[in-house]
Amino acid sequence: MKRGLQGRYVESSTLGETVRAYVPAPLPPTPPIDWNSKTREIFDQALLALGRLDSASTLLPDVQLFLYMYVRKEAVVSSMIEGTQSSLSDLMLFELDEIPGVPTADVREVSNYVAALDHGLNRLSDGFPLSLRLIREIHEILLQGSRGGKFSPGEFRTSQNWIGGSRPGNARFVPPPVQELTGCLSELEKFINDQPDKTSTVLKAALAHVQFETIHPFLDGNGRLGRLLITLILCDQGVLHLPLLYISLYFKTHRQQYYDLLNAVREDGDWEAWLEYFAQAVITTATQATDTAKRLHELSLKDRDLISTLGRAAPATLNVHRAFMERPIATSPFIVSKTGISAATVNKSLERLQQLGLVEEMTSQQRNRVFCYRGYISVINEGTELPS
Repeated sequence: MKRGLQGRYVESSTLGETVRAYVPAPLPPTPPIDWNSKTREIFDQALLALGRLDSASTLLPDVQLFLYMYVRKEAVVSSMIEGTQSSLSDLMLFELDEIPGVPTADVREVSNYVAALDHGLNRLSDGFPLSLRLIREIHEILLQGSRGGKFSPGEFRTSQNWIGGSRPGNARFVPPPVQELTGCLSELEKFINDQPDKTSTVLKAALAHVQFETIHPFLDGNGRLGRLLITLILCDQGVLHLPLLYISLYFKTHRQQYYDLLNAVREDGDWEAWLEYFAQAVITTATQATDTAKRLHELSLKDRDLISTLGRAAPATLNVHRAFMERPIATSPFIVSKTGISAATVNKSLERLQQLGLVEEMTSQQRNRVFCYRGYISVINEGTELPS
């Protein structure tokens, strides 16, 4: 449905130029969403996919091991959309204090994403509301100590920003001016915390993401925080018990369509087209996550069966294998600390895992060696590969 302009344009002056800034109307859309047969069907499929993903998480023998890696995969992809050149392996090496051969700033931004998500989820689990205050807290962690640190971490902007273009006058989009921010953000906070019977949670996440990106309340980090907001809403309102849905990979794969649909919402009010795209993103992502969880579980069982053929060496080697399930890139000292096994036994187990073809040594050094559980990394790394 094309409703027409979903807001209003106002004049804003910045850098010596006067531009037309866009101020979105409050949510929900008016007139309401047209639940035609196509939109309803794909949204129902999205809800079923989320249900399967949530159920799959309860079947994993140790979901926290999967969650650790999946959160990091999302951090890499979401940061990659913003132009960082850090891989999943880079992040894990960084967390081991083994700085990789890429700009440290890139890896720190990805690491901050993980910390920001953890903070948000912990605050919600403690009963703190999904509020503007929490959004500012998450933003501060997202930008701390990184290249975005100069862009007022944890503070809403006090100057006009713009998206695309070298200056405001040739920008692709100009968000609301500063004097309109408080009103826009207050309305968004109210909408997010509306009772679930007013707006379904998945619909709320879809609408709130567009509104947040349109408001663009920070000088930097809006894209990453807007994608985090989707997961936070779904977890906060009980659609997911664990943060297992991250649709950055879908947005990255279908990037131009994403931008076109955001513009179609703002200019034409075509919310239904956006919702169908969002629902397909949920279906694709939830299905991929469910499949990834199953594949990692099957890989673990297959490799444990292989390790069990080692006879008396099997128990210690199985413990080392379990440590790799938690951290698929690890050092011998880390494994010693996680397992409580002596360094000599850990090193013998590492040799056996290499002989079985399960683990590779990454550094070709005699000391300070780093080991990789290659099969696990291969499965979780799908979709995060850096362009050549």
